[in-house]
Amino acid sequence: MTEVTVTDVVDELTGVEPDARTAALRDRRPVTREQLQASFDALFSPVSDEHFSITDRELVAAFATRLTADDASAAFYADRARSADPVAADIVLAEAAQATTTGPFGLYREAGLQNENTDGVRYVPSEDAAIALGSRLAAALTHTHLLVSRPREADDAAIQALLDAGWDADGIITLSQLVSFLAFQQRVAAGLRALALAGPASSDSTEASA
Repeated sequence: MTEVTVTDVVDELTGVEPDARTAALRDRRPVTREQLQASFDALFSPVSDEHFSITDRELVAAFATRLTADDASAAFYADRARSADPVAADIVLAEAAQATTTGPFGLYREAGLQNENTDGVRYVPSEDAAIALGSRLAAALTHTHLLVSRPREADDAAIQALLDAGWDADGIITLSQLVSFLAFQQRVAAGLRALALAGPASSDSTEASA
């Protein structure tokens, strides 16, 4: 059965106190608060991890959040990954640091959008990392980088690469859900931290427009 986390993870990532102005802003959207926490619980304390192990989820989370920013969210998931598998976590975090790039970018398949194509680094795990992590996790990191940096290229070939590495449909769906959730959670936490640093005036105007 899914375990419910007592601490609100976004509050932890934001560093807000229960009576802080940013906490009051979050309380204006209680359903969003509850759903974010419920999603975290479902992804990291699932009923079953048969198709995508908890350890691999933690490692993918550390990789995905470090790709986006070297912030509190990345540190939070790095710590969780090190607790799950310290050796693999160090490898994954080193890979993420090397694979960080600006984005999103990529190539559109639609003819009318070709003039909007942009290019950038396409991540491939190092040979040593692929051997140490195994083909399944290495493929997951490659797909995660694609979803984070060039989502417009997430096509049938990308899915086939996961299938070839031993992933099944349930695992692929959960992997995609995890990366999507982490991106949203990280943006929410970063936004709330920015409001807290900006002070009462910025928070007041945001609250008025919420």
